Amino acid sequence: MSITAPPIDPELSAALARAGRPAVAVGMTAATLHDQRAVLEAMTPSFDDVAADTRFRLTRRTVPGPQGAAGVDVLVATPAGATGGCPVLVTTHGGGLVAGSGLLGLPGVLDLAASIGAAGAVVVSVDYRLAPEHPFPAAHDDTWTALTWVAGHAEEIGGDPRSLVLYGGSAGANLAAGVALRARDTGEVAVRGQLLLYPMLDDRAAGVSAAQMHGHGVWDDVTNRTAWDAVLAGRPATPYAAPARAVDLAGLPPTYLEVGSAETFRDETVDWACRIWAAGGDAELHVWPGAVHGFDLFVPGSTVAGRARAARRDWLRRLVDGAGERD
Repeated sequence: MSITAPPIDPELSAALARAGRPAVAVGMTAATLHDQRAVLEAMTPSFDDVAADTRFRLTRRTVPGPQGAAGVDVLVATPAGATGGCPVLVTTHGGGLVAGSGLLGLPGVLDLAASIGAAGAVVVSVDYRLAPEHPFPAAHDDTWTALTWVAGHAEEIGGDPRSLVLYGGSAGANLAAGVALRARDTGEVAVRGQLLLYPMLDDRAAGVSAAQMHGHGVWDDVTNRTAWDAVLAGRPATPYAAPARAVDLAGLPPTYLEVGSAETFRDETVDWACRIWAAGGDAELHVWPGAVHGFDLFVPGSTVAGRARAARRDWLRRLVDGAGERD
């Protein structure tokens, strides 16, 4: 039986046809990684561009590393009118763990943060190290360092230490899921929830969706394999590197998951939700019809992107208002 890719939303399909490669990150190899980095750099706003958002005060900080290790650079965006006690979104950018920076996609995160709570949410964006120059556990450890710093300094940046939410898309969702597992396992940080957009969870990528999207859409199986090889550097995957490797998903915080029907990560995302439910956990899953990987970044004005943003906002509002907490 032949494997056929699912249809792509017409708005998205037209935009991808105009973009062409390497913008769609199909067939990326180690030799062409620099092209993908250049594409994401071109999509990334400058610090000054983001700082021009008068709803927030944006600052750069360096979080001290553990036991004398190098510090981790973060961007802290505090709601301009806040007097303290805001929810905190600890966000990690996409780019397959091999590209991007803490500014990538940050304006969209600020839009979401501005709509949460009475004054908005504080955003801490982690500028983690990239593979292959820095394979696992570099990015994971950077994110963990930032999260534990936020937990101890939330009030200093206008946040509520009882309301820390992990937020990430693609590779950023990999890091969010990995540190959520670590927080659960160590008990060092209380995470209120995790919001995972089209997450990169499984280095095996054995689902039907990975085969369906070979050479199609955005971030196909070839590109995905290249990224995973760079991250793992020949070493076995652990649950903190590839969260789908975790045996037990019990005890995770409330989780929002979304993915497109026309993308490589569809099956592993659906499976992750099913496994959370099987473990007695709380998960909300959205599979957006015709959506490709990173659809809201590539075509932010599309109808499906608008629906997705509304769903994220609704879930996050319910979470920070207390409806998402466990009894």
